Amino acid sequence: MPDATSKRKGGDGRLTTAIDPHDQGPQDACGVFGVWAPGEDVAKLTYFGLYALQHRGQESAGIAVSNGRQILVYKDMGLVSQVFDESTLDSLKGHLAIGHSRYSTTGASTWHNAQPTFRPTADGSIALGHNGNLINTHELREMVQALPGPAGELEIRGVEGATNDTSLVTALLAHHPDTSLEQRALEVLPQLRGAYCFVWMNEHTLYAARDPQGIRPLVLGRLDRGWVVASEDAALATIGASVVREVEPGEMIVIDENGLRSHKFAEPARKGCVFEYVYLARPDATISGRNVHEARVEMGRRLAREFPVDADLVMPVPESGTPAASGYAAESGIPFGQGFVKNAYVGRTFIQPSQTLRQLGIRLKLNALEHMIRGKRIVVVDDSIVRGNTQRAQVRMLREAGALEVHVRISSPPVKWPCFYGIDFATRAELIANGLTPEEIAASVGADTLGYISLEGMIEATDQPADSLCQACFTGQYPIELPDESLLGKHLLEATLQSPTMGRALPVLNNP
Repeated sequence: MPDATSKRKGGDGRLTTAIDPHDQGPQDACGVFGVWAPGEDVAKLTYFGLYALQHRGQESAGIAVSNGRQILVYKDMGLVSQVFDESTLDSLKGHLAIGHSRYSTTGASTWHNAQPTFRPTADGSIALGHNGNLINTHELREMVQALPGPAGELEIRGVEGATNDTSLVTALLAHHPDTSLEQRALEVLPQLRGAYCFVWMNEHTLYAARDPQGIRPLVLGRLDRGWVVASEDAALATIGASVVREVEPGEMIVIDENGLRSHKFAEPARKGCVFEYVYLARPDATISGRNVHEARVEMGRRLAREFPVDADLVMPVPESGTPAASGYAAESGIPFGQGFVKNAYVGRTFIQPSQTLRQLGIRLKLNALEHMIRGKRIVVVDDSIVRGNTQRAQVRMLREAGALEVHVRISSPPVKWPCFYGIDFATRAELIANGLTPEEIAASVGADTLGYISLEGMIEATDQPADSLCQACFTGQYPIELPDESLLGKHLLEATLQSPTMGRALPVLNNP
């Protein structure tokens, strides 16, 4: 098997996601998937489910499968299609599986931190996948160190050398010598703070849980011969499962040969992430009864009412700006058209253009359609502005293609605060809206005008009560109280542990 480095280099020559690879936009934490279906090919169901959730994380992917006697975990760095092939999936036999696609928010982007995590226990093994981000990692580390038996750095790293919040939760769940895993989970889950949607398993049972605020989405589905849980309902549709309902905030679901049972481990205090509607979720997802595509179109309509302009063409930044741009065009009466062509093979790769190549204006993601743009006044619609480098490059590209005017419209309010619940934004100092007015941002990116949708307009487009949504990245009001700044950060555990180097991405195989 090739090592993790060569795996990233190999294959399809995909290019980086950004016009400027050093200007990544908001990235979600992860996608999770779980299936309990005796008689079905659960590994391939999980593979296709992860494919549908690939947008939620592109750094690594993994699948754990149980055949009732042992759990096999296979994971590596890269996209789902790069990590798994037919022969690998054929070797993952069983009746129960979980899967994970990762973007790192706690712990570096390394093989050690790829998921599912794995732990042996006194009476079997556990594999676990996590979407979200915990904010009491420092407390969890102390709880793990206090466990009887092996302690200190070895226990914190676990069996895989991981340095993330997920590995700590796995270690806590794995220690249940005097009780069942189900009961142990009901003890551990109330002690976690932050955003989490977990799927985990032992040799016989599938588990899923969602934090009391329900910050990240998690849905339950039904197969003819089993059950499915996934971050978004699009993954259920992909594998032919029907949607049953959302997993409720503060709920844990257990699925085994006796059927499905539910536990309420905390009182719900719903604060769903509003950015799921703006950007993170697939447009065909439905969250809390609201179709995401419809919400984005409505954001565009409201944006047109709040920031009208005389123009000749409304165009999106593909793909994230397309629904809002169509809404803006419909409301304003300005024709809608495609002004950018997107490289269909954009993905992630090890290849990074040098500073010299970036200065030459290398365009890895988008190119302008000059015949659509020349001589026109353009409204270009995008979902958000983070640092501003991407928008600056886009505006320059449109002007070089002959645009007379460029009016930027954004279907979310200014992002001024970092997220600690599972979105990897830039630091506050790097956020362009922190300290600059919209007029100053317009000047910075080279636009004639710039308009952000109002906070109220965005929330109304979601059809959700304002008090049921987390809006922290726009307002700075965090619904789950944060610890001291020194106890937060993506590399909190790396700061105290030196993770060993692992040269090869081998499957984790354990026989209890």
